[in-house]
Amino acid sequence: MFSRWLALAALTLASGVALAHGPTRQKVVEKITIDAPADAVWAQIKDFDALAKWHPAVAESPADKGNTEGSVRTIKIKGGGSLVESLERYNAEGKSYSYRAKDGGALPVTNYTSTITVSGDGTKSTVEWRGAFYRGFPNNDPPPDQNDEAAVKAVTGVYQAGLANLKSLAEKK
Repeated sequence: MFSRWLALAALTLASGVALAHGPTRQKVVEKITIDAPADAVWAQIKDFDALAKWHPAVAESPADKGNTEGSVRTIKIKGGGSLVESLERYNAEGKSYSYRAKDGGALPVTNYTSTITVSGDGTKSTVEWRGAFYRGFPNNDPPPDQNDEAAVKAVTGVYQAGLANLKSLAEKK
């Protein structure tokens, strides 16, 4: 009798654990077409420390080792807040680089990775900015400002604002 009760208790506990789950990895991909050659657009964003030059929300973005993998940039947001990111991969020929932030800082995310890539020809280019991350609150029942929707909305807003401003800067004649 005791062994049946123990087996039932174990099954009940296991089913409760199976129903509980933490956050799932979220993804955002934003693209924009720019009426400017890919080389010209890449020239504006290629430096890991250049984010402040083309993203309207960024006040400063110094990087300690430039475009060298392992370089760390500290982004200071206009109006307050910051974010620390490290360069993981840099490909000048492929016009692309990837970076990571373990702590989302000013964003409601954790374990954030991102890649920005420029492609195109002599007259038009496409910039793709993609990211993957977890919401800021790692446990079940997150507060509204740190749930999946808030994380996706924040990253989408960052990408859209940056890409729109980059387009405006690159298309100035």
